[in-house]
Parts: sequence; structure tokens; C-alpha cells
Amino acid sequence: MAEFSAGLVSEFALGSMKAFHWGGQHVLVFRHPDGAFSALEDRCSHAEVGLSGGTFQDGCVECPAHGARFDAVTGKQLCMPAVTPVRTFVVKEAGGQVLVVIPS
Repeated sequence: MAEFSAGLVSEFALGSMKAFHWGGQHVLVFRHPDGAFSALEDRCSHAEVGLSGGTFQDGCVECPAHGARFDAVTGKQLCMPAVTPVRTFVVKEAGGQVLVVIPS
């Protein structure tokens, strides 16, 4: 496993998302309104487009292509046209940094 720093905790506004490319992975990191972090693969399981072009609201990210929605914590698909979840990544906070764990 490897981990990368997505930046300082203070760089993430509550209710925001930021996209990263690291180690061949496209990762979308969320900071929820309660301050918690989560991360998903930045790829819609239906349309194969970046979820980072969509919107993040009420704990869900909506794909900009066809409106598929995914839970930003579990990656579970919440509506059609998506029928499969998206991959999740572990996010940790350490020393004021937001760290995303990428499996080998």
C-alpha cells in the first residue's frame, strides 16, 4: 500500500471535493459538512467520466454525464443509470495532512 497527501486539512472547505491523480489512480476526496473525509475513484461506473465534474451535496456525488448518484462514503450507486458502486479509498488525517491510502 502507498499513501499520498491530498493537502492540509485547512485547505478543504466543509462540503467540498477535490480531484487528484496519483500512482495511476484518479481519486476524488470529499470533506463532508461535519468535517469528516472520504474518497472515491473519480470515475462513474456507468459513463466512465470523472465524477469531479459533478456536484457534491447531501453526502452524495452526482455524475455530470447522466445524473447517476453515488454515496460519497460507501461508493454505493443510488440511482440509475449506474448499477454498480465505485471504488472507495481509506482517508486518514495525520499531522494536519489529509492522507489517501492507495492499495498496491
